[in-house]
Amino acid sequence: MTEKHIVLEDIDPVMFYGVGNSHLQMLKALYPKLRIVARDNVLRVLGDEQQLAAFEESVEKLRQHVLKFNALKEEDILDITRGHRLNDDVPDDVVCYSVSGRAIKARSQNQQRLIDAYHDNDMIFAVGPAGTGKTYLSIALAVSALKEKTAKKIILSRPAVEAGEKLGFLPGDMKDKIDPYLQPLYDALEDMLPQVKLQDMMEKHVIQIAPLAFMRGRTLSDAVVILDEAQNTTPAQIRMFLTRMGWNTKMIITGDTSQIDLPHSQKSGLIEALHILNNVEGIGVVNLSQKDIVRHKLVTRIVEAYDEYDKEMADARIS
Repeated sequence: MTEKHIVLEDIDPVMFYGVGNSHLQMLKALYPKLRIVARDNVLRVLGDEQQLAAFEESVEKLRQHVLKFNALKEEDILDITRGHRLNDDVPDDVVCYSVSGRAIKARSQNQQRLIDAYHDNDMIFAVGPAGTGKTYLSIALAVSALKEKTAKKIILSRPAVEAGEKLGFLPGDMKDKIDPYLQPLYDALEDMLPQVKLQDMMEKHVIQIAPLAFMRGRTLSDAVVILDEAQNTTPAQIRMFLTRMGWNTKMIITGDTSQIDLPHSQKSGLIEALHILNNVEGIGVVNLSQKDIVRHKLVTRIVEAYDEYDKEMADARIS
């Protein structure tokens, strides 16, 4: 009799074991001569060496399937354990899969340009109105890079616009005060990574979420770095951020120049950076529009109505 410990690396064991351990019970039924005990992300297996080797091979194929598709069904288990060949190739147009198994991919021509620009450049600017998917798609690209091991970490940042008096009135310590500003980033990550795995990655600093001010003095290497809501940076802040770039790093800067929350006397760092860096080799700029909005259809109408209002106000000031 041989004993083997199999570690389920990089995946959520809950997804692997199934609801109520249904997948685990199925594996036990398929390998009745083996004694299988699961604890956390470790499978302790006892039995004949040849059968144990076959079981370990099946578990690794199942683990790879979960890693790619964020899903595992009973038919997948049956096909893999019976040696049937599965089509485990991720389609070219899919960036990654959500925790529900939904394919995350471009839903418009400009979103595809964003993906292409990411692969062709080390730094990209994705600029467009609310709801165009620029932040969500950027985080999907980062998660994909982490899974494919082309990056060792993800660093997400946002400027805390109200970093003065209003932030001070919020209860709690510094983390409690800044978390509301970073919640949209958490939301996207929770849609792409199982909760247990996401928590583990954050505790190990594989995924880091921090306000822009915390970037000063750092060199960001072997990472995908995303600066969200960049329209609310000052010229000094965005210059500081862009020069944090280290080796084997990709940077994505997203923003909406129609939603600048800075004081009227303060110039947006994003607008200045786009002007200065527009023709720099290795930097891609993707402009998204109302046509790329993937939220509720009312969002498109709201954006158009406000654009029309802004235009009327500008014309009135000129006249």
